[in-house]
Amino acid sequence: MQLLVEEIFVTEGVPQFTFVEPPNYNDILVDIRRSGKPVIIEGQSGTGKTTCVKKILQQLGTASTIQYLTSRDPVDGFAIHDIIHKKTPGTFVIDDFHRLPVAIQSSLADVAKLAAENPEKKDLPKLILIGINQVGATLIQLVDDIAKRCGIHRIQPGDESLISSLIQTGCEQLRIKIPQANLLIKETKGDYWLTQLLCQSVCTMNGIVDNTHEVKTLDFVIDTLRARVVDKLHSAYNPSVKEFCRGQRFRPTNDPYFKLLRVIGQQDNSIVELNMLADSFPDIRGSINNIKEHRLSVLLESKPICAKHFYYNRSNKSFAIEDPALFYYLRHLNWNSLRADCGFKENNKDYEFDIALSFAGENRELASWVAKQLAILDAHVFYDENFEINFLGKAWSEQFKRIFGNDSRLVVTLLDKHHLEKLWPTFERECFQPRVPDGDVVAIFLDSTIFPGIPKDLVHIKFLWDNKDPKWQDRAIDEIVFPVMGKLGSM
Repeated sequence: MQLLVEEIFVTEGVPQFTFVEPPNYNDILVDIRRSGKPVIIEGQSGTGKTTCVKKILQQLGTASTIQYLTSRDPVDGFAIHDIIHKKTPGTFVIDDFHRLPVAIQSSLADVAKLAAENPEKKDLPKLILIGINQVGATLIQLVDDIAKRCGIHRIQPGDESLISSLIQTGCEQLRIKIPQANLLIKETKGDYWLTQLLCQSVCTMNGIVDNTHEVKTLDFVIDTLRARVVDKLHSAYNPSVKEFCRGQRFRPTNDPYFKLLRVIGQQDNSIVELNMLADSFPDIRGSINNIKEHRLSVLLESKPICAKHFYYNRSNKSFAIEDPALFYYLRHLNWNSLRADCGFKENNKDYEFDIALSFAGENRELASWVAKQLAILDAHVFYDENFEINFLGKAWSEQFKRIFGNDSRLVVTLLDKHHLEKLWPTFERECFQPRVPDGDVVAIFLDSTIFPGIPKDLVHIKFLWDNKDPKWQDRAIDEIVFPVMGKLGSM
């Protein structure tokens, strides 16, 4: 019987020949088989969560009667709505549970608890929820006392014996030998899907597309194999990776997304907590802090091509690359080539803020408006009121020294007699004044006040502000916001 290589080493669907049971396979099976009992399957991408569930359902002979839903498909949202509001009977697999809105997650958790508390009622839905790490813990937080009523399972990556078994089974079916299988085991780090992909690639690069009549020995060079796989994945992932790196609005110096993705590509795990990542990599801490509070969420909301591959939970700062193929692609990507392809300038300096806004309290209304408009144009702006919670327990003076002196790419200052007279604006001025000769300060004069240390011939913006003028906001956008963004883009 002819067997095709893609039927043996499977990268799409459920493997027929090379599926390996994770150590807790039978525990999961028992909970899925139990009528009414909710089941939560968690684990990082590539650990075979969905594959494991589908294999169990096949084994139980119930696969054809189960409704499979995913949060990625808008059409499935109607069925999920019916489960919540109509308590539709049946068994439902809901994949990518973590991508659902929190309100829907909470409602499904209530349904799960109801079913768990009434196992004798056959007209309630049985839920099998699949998500990335910590989805079980999140569900417990949403609904009290649900943990002991659910089957919560975390699928672990395969150990050496499991991955070796997968490779050996495939080799037997195709009548081939891979003497360097240990290199594949080391390369895949227990990732079942990636093992399938690399084995398939080893076969095709050796001219094997189906089972052979005589046993053949296959050889490969690991660097060549990596390059081949990355090249194969390039057309699928380069557009979304490039769009992510360029941010919501491209600027040649706007590279914090690029820096974030590059360092994640150096990790062993495709799921990271950004606060911990910032602490571990102080050289890009500024870039991570630049985007973690707001900009990263906005980017994914505004670019569906990015949201398809990247997930971010702003509340707990968890960032995930859910596709194991994409994570492998990033781990072996030529980042210098990508940087040039994105059009970024070479810049080793890392900034926490794109713009730091200095002003006197009398001009807060203007400053607030300017800060909001700059943020809409995808600039990370230090506007004091927005960061009071972040700096609780810390001295403003130390933060101002850091932000206005070093950690902002550009300082924008609203200068008038109040700025000259007030204590804090004067302190801010002392912090950023040394940067004036370098062109890092945009001076916006609201009156004719002369400031020591700011040259009279400094190219500046003159803005006569009258908050009673009904058009002052439009004028501020044209005369302040756009020129500042132009300056930022040229740096």
